[in-house]
Amino acid sequence: MSATLTATKIEPYLQFGGRCEEALEFYSKALDGKIEMLMRFKDSPEPCEGAPQMDPNQVMHGAVKIGETTLMATDFGCCEGGGAPGFNGFSLSLAPSDEEQANKFFNALAEGGNVQMPLGKTFFSPCFGVVQDKYGVNWMVVVAA
Repeated sequence: MSATLTATKIEPYLQFGGRCEEALEFYSKALDGKIEMLMRFKDSPEPCEGAPQMDPNQVMHGAVKIGETTLMATDFGCCEGGGAPGFNGFSLSLAPSDEEQANKFFNALAEGGNVQMPLGKTFFSPCFGVVQDKYGVNWMVVVAA
C-alpha cells in the first residue's frame, strides 16, 4: 500500500483592520489578480464564538488569486480600535515573468507606498527591487536570472 504525498504550501493571510476589501481590490488590479472570495461578517453562516463584535460589513475572509498563489485576507485579528496594520519582519516575494511585468507590478505597488530599493540589476537578478505598499506590506520584486 503506497501513501500519496501532497506538497505542503504556505500562503499568506494578511489582516487589514478595516481596509481588507480595498486592499484586495488594489492587489487584484495592481498584480493582474482575481478576487475569488469575499465574505463579510454579516454573511457568516454561524457566529464566531468568543470573537469581538465586528462591523457586519467588514471582511471576514477574502482571497485574491495572483498567478499560482492565493493571498488571503481579513479585517479581523489586528488593529481593533483603529490602529494601523503592522506588517513588520517579513516581505512577500513577487516573481514576475520578465522585466516589463516587474516594472508594471513594482510601479503599481509603489503608488501611495514607499520605494525602499528601486528596481535594478543585481548579481542575482536582472531586475530586483523592494517596495512597501500603501497598506504597509513589504514586497520584494525579483525576476529570475
